[in-house]
Amino acid sequence: MGFMQNKRVLIVGVASDRSIAAGVAKAMHAQGAELAFTYQTDKLKKRVDKLADATGSEIVLPLDVGDDQQINDVFTELGKHWDGLDAIIHSVGFAPRELLEGNYVDVTTREGFLLAHEISSYSFTALAKAGREMMQGRNGSLLTMTYLGAVRTIKNYNVMGVAKASLEANVRYMAEALGPEGTRVNAVSAGPIRTLAASGINDFRSMLAEAEAKTPLRRNVTIEQVGNAAAFLCSDLASGITGDVLYVDSGYHILGMA
Repeated sequence: MGFMQNKRVLIVGVASDRSIAAGVAKAMHAQGAELAFTYQTDKLKKRVDKLADATGSEIVLPLDVGDDQQINDVFTELGKHWDGLDAIIHSVGFAPRELLEGNYVDVTTREGFLLAHEISSYSFTALAKAGREMMQGRNGSLLTMTYLGAVRTIKNYNVMGVAKASLEANVRYMAEALGPEGTRVNAVSAGPIRTLAASGINDFRSMLAEAEAKTPLRRNVTIEQVGNAAAFLCSDLASGITGDVLYVDSGYHILGMA
């Protein structure tokens, strides 16, 4: 019996079988969790359907996190299948590609800044708000994905770093707000991984090479490693942890002169 047996988890943000959200889904499924998924576009639905089949899930729902009505509809539909929810995985981030290259001040626009924060940070709060009723009385967990660019400048990460800083602050405020109800809120800060989302960052390969050469473990992390950490944080094994950011980056974040 796995340590997530009888846990019901909604996973938001699967883009492909190589995405971090896919790694989380597989790890949780291996530990006995029952899963539901969302997809953003019809193009992505086939990929999400494939992962749902592989993890024994029959619940795959459309969702654009920029639309409150769609968020509410997801939980209305989910309530037809489940009488409660134990965890929400938020693996969502977006900024216009033209903002992810060059001098931060030169390339950042008001519209791009607001969009990055709305999709990458506020959407986590929106999911928590809409899913709150289903999570009542279950000592549940909310988990999001962040990156070191939230606390250090990373070349070409630009406005996504600022949005991730907002997201990490979001985690702390949500943890304090939902703690009295027994709901925990945490984040995993993963090292660079070659995913569909990462492909939008200019010269991402150099980030991978830098991390591999200089992390204490001298290797990059995998979606499986991130998934295992996420499963732990959403399980009863981590019942005393909330408002925290767990780094899964082969130790890169501890370096002073990387």
